[in-house]
Amino acid sequence: MMGMSAPMVSFLWLTLLISGRRVLAFSVAGQQETLCEANASVYYVGEWYFLDSDPCTQCECTAEGPACARTECTSLPAACIHVSHYPTDCCPRCEKIGCEYGGEVYELGQHFQPSACEQCTCDSDGIVHCLVADCAPPPCVNPVYQKGKCCPECTDGPNCYVNSSRTKVIPAGEAVWVDSCTKCRCHNWQDVGYLLATCSRVRNCL
Repeated sequence: MMGMSAPMVSFLWLTLLISGRRVLAFSVAGQQETLCEANASVYYVGEWYFLDSDPCTQCECTAEGPACARTECTSLPAACIHVSHYPTDCCPRCEKIGCEYGGEVYELGQHFQPSACEQCTCDSDGIVHCLVADCAPPPCVNPVYQKGKCCPECTDGPNCYVNSSRTKVIPAGEAVWVDSCTKCRCHNWQDVGYLLATCSRVRNCL
């Protein structure tokens, strides 16, 4: 009985010779082609891929092996106040631009007043610049700070102390008799020592 020959089936056997990330593949016909190994995968010539170990490095599989280049990240905006860096991304992302001041976030170009005496602006560089009011000395000894106002006000009008004991206050303007023998008058509030009055006593007054 004649022996029966086994059916002929075409198989492509690949012998992988790994050299770095370059892999030589041989077919049964003896043809050689280059593959590239990375990320626990094999890539064919002409394929592009990023390295799992470095998302910033992109490679192309060529006949000579992997040709790789690293991406240079561009600078984030100076006003970036919220940066995210995802594991699969090469470069960090700017999620929010603006200014942070006193625990609050402001838009670029926004004007705001954190206190009665401050006028602030969120500049394009992400830095807050403020102007602080310079209050002139109030022309009285009992100024009052009003809600929403920066500088104190003399609600009772200009005045001064009669003397250094600071127990008695007289209004500014005309001279005032503080007792039967003593007449006092407040200085001009722009003068040094304006908080104390100038007093004169009548001679031989009892």
